[in-house]
Amino acid sequence: MRAMKAEGGWAVVANQETEIHPTSDLSPFAENRLWDARDIPALRLMTDAVHDKGALAAIELVHNGNHAQNLVSRAPVLAPSDMSLDYPFPKQARAMDKSDIRTLRRWHRDAAIRARDAGFDIVYVYAGHRMTLAQHFMLPHMNRRCDEYGGSLENRVRLTRELLEDTKEAVGDTCAVAFRFAVDEMLGADGMQAAEEGRAIVEMLAELPDLWDVNVCEWANDSVTTRFQPQDGYQNDHISFVKAVTSKPVVGVGRLTSPDMMLSMVRKGIVDLIGAARPSIADPFLPRKIEEGRIDEIRECIGCNICIMADSVGAPIRCTQNPTMGEEWRRGWHPEIIAPKGAEAKALVVGAGPAGLECAMQLARRGYDVTLAEAGPELGGRVLNESRLPGLGAWARVRDYRVNDLRQRANVNIYTNSRLDAAQVVELGIPNVFTATGARWRADGVGRSTLRKPPVIGAGVHVMTPDDIVGGVMPPEGPVAVYDDDHAYIAGVIAEKLALAGYAVVFVTPESLVSSFTALTLEQHRVQTRLIELGVDIRCNRILKSLDQGAMQIACAFSGKPQAIACNSAILVTERIRETTLYDGLRGKGLTTLELIGDAAGPALIADAVYSGHKAARDFERPKEAVEQDWFRRERVEPGTGVQ
Repeated sequence: MRAMKAEGGWAVVANQETEIHPTSDLSPFAENRLWDARDIPALRLMTDAVHDKGALAAIELVHNGNHAQNLVSRAPVLAPSDMSLDYPFPKQARAMDKSDIRTLRRWHRDAAIRARDAGFDIVYVYAGHRMTLAQHFMLPHMNRRCDEYGGSLENRVRLTRELLEDTKEAVGDTCAVAFRFAVDEMLGADGMQAAEEGRAIVEMLAELPDLWDVNVCEWANDSVTTRFQPQDGYQNDHISFVKAVTSKPVVGVGRLTSPDMMLSMVRKGIVDLIGAARPSIADPFLPRKIEEGRIDEIRECIGCNICIMADSVGAPIRCTQNPTMGEEWRRGWHPEIIAPKGAEAKALVVGAGPAGLECAMQLARRGYDVTLAEAGPELGGRVLNESRLPGLGAWARVRDYRVNDLRQRANVNIYTNSRLDAAQVVELGIPNVFTATGARWRADGVGRSTLRKPPVIGAGVHVMTPDDIVGGVMPPEGPVAVYDDDHAYIAGVIAEKLALAGYAVVFVTPESLVSSFTALTLEQHRVQTRLIELGVDIRCNRILKSLDQGAMQIACAFSGKPQAIACNSAILVTERIRETTLYDGLRGKGLTTLELIGDAAGPALIADAVYSGHKAARDFERPKEAVEQDWFRRERVEPGTGVQ
C-alpha cells in the first residue's frame, strides 16, 4: 500500500504511529511496532518498497502513555502523573519517576537507531493527537509534576526537547529528524492554543528538528469529517504562524484535495510542503495527476472517515472513493491499472448508484462495450440522494468522479429514465448483466431490536422512511418521531434536516448514544451536540413497540417501562429490503453472466457498494473456481519456509 503511494508521486511516505516499547501497546488497534530488533525485517519491507518507487520513507515513533491500554503486553501504563486511562477501562496509569524518564529516553533512542537500520530516511518525534507521552508532558491538566519536568512551560517541554536531541544524536546525518506537533487543542481557553503556548513551544524548539509537521488535535479535530468541516485546508488559521518562527521547512495537513488550495498555501507562506493522509488514501496518485495536468482524474476524498472506522474496529483499511485501498497486497489491485478484457465483448449494468457506476467504469476501462441503464432521471443512486442532506454535499464526489470518467469513454452508452424488466433485458441481447438495483428502507419498523417482537402499526398512521426524505418528501405539519435502529449516520442527518425545517423532532433509539456507529468515524459527539443545539428531543435506550394515530409507543430497553410520544408522523430507520426482482426474473434465461452487486446483494455502507461493483468488474471472466476459492492473500507463514 505504501509502495503504491510512492509510485503515485508522494515524495515522502510515512507509516502510522509505531510503538517503541511494550509499555505503549495499542492493541487491539493495528499499529506498527519497533519494540526490538526482531521488528526490523517487517519494516524493511516497507522502506525497500518505498525506495524502489523513488520516495523517502518516514517512521512515526511514539510512546502513547495513558492512551495505551497494554492489553497484550499487560505492562504498567505510564503517564506524567497518576491518572486514568484514556478509555473507559478500569485501569490507571502510574506517574513516571525520573528513572522511568531516563528509561523512556533510552527506549526512544534505541528505536530511532532501529528505524535507521530498517532503512527509514526520516525519524519522527511525535507529539500530536493528544495520544503521546511527549504531548502529555506538555499539557498542564495531565502533567501535575513539581520537579524539573513539570510546572512551567519550559519544564513541561523538557522531555520533548530531550527526545529531539537524543534522536538527532542517535541517527546523526543518516536520517532527518521530524517533529509532529499539534499546536492547538481546539478547546479555547481550556486547552493549549496556537496563539499562546502552542506558539511558545514552537519558538522554544524552532531550530531543533529538521522538519516541522504541524496540525491540531485531537484526532477528531485533525481528521474532522466534511459533514462538520467542509472546507479543505481548515487547519491553516491555526498553523500559519509556524513558518514565521522557524527557518526549517514546514509541512501541514487539512484534508487537502484541491491543487489550487495546495498551491495557495505554499505561495502564501503557510507551509513549504503539502501533507495528506485521507487524500492519499482516496487517490494514491494525486501528486502524479497534478504533475501531469490530469486534475479532473483525481479521486477527491469525501471526508467520510470510513478509513478511520476500519482502524477503529481493527479491520484492514478501506476507502469509499478508492476500493483498491488495502487490497494492493491482498488482492494485487492497482488503483490506476486493471487487466484488459477477455473473450467477451459486451456488458449491461442495471442501476447507476455507487456500485453500478464503479462496475460500469471498471468494465469500460477493461475494454468492454458497456451499457449503463438507470431507472431514474439522474445518475448516482443513493450517494446522489444522500449528498443532498445537510453536511453530506462532498459525498457527491463519488458520483461525479465516475460519471466524468464514463462520459469520456466511447465504449459506454448511458441511459437514464430506463427502467428495465427481465423481458426487456433479454431482448437487448447483451449476455453479461450486472444488476445494481439497490435496496429500499423498510416501513414496518422491523430491525435488530424489534426482530422478535415487530412493532404494531395501526391504521391511519403516517409512516415514512429515509427513502421519502432523501427523495424530497417531507412529513405533514406537527411533531415528528425519528426511530433509529440502524445507528449509522442517516437517521441523525434526517433529524437535523427536519429540525432545520422547523419541525419538532423526537429522536428515539435503542442505543445509549445518537448515531452510535459514528463514534467510529470520530463524529458522534458532534452529531449529538448538533441535535441538542437544534432542540431535538433525544430518547435513548428506547425500543419501538407500536404506532397509533398521533402517538408512538416506546419502552425502556432495560426495564420495559412503557412511554408514549406524541407525533403526527414517524420516520422509521431500521433495515433495508434488497431489490432483486430483476435479478430473480433473469435467472434461468440463458445469460452468460448474471451478478447481483451493491446494496442489492447486501445493504451496507456506500464504501461496500463501491467495493462490490469494483470486485465484480475485476472478477469478470476469471475462472469461477478462482473467484470462489482465492479470496485474498493471507498473512501467514508457509510451513517449512518461513515465508509469508
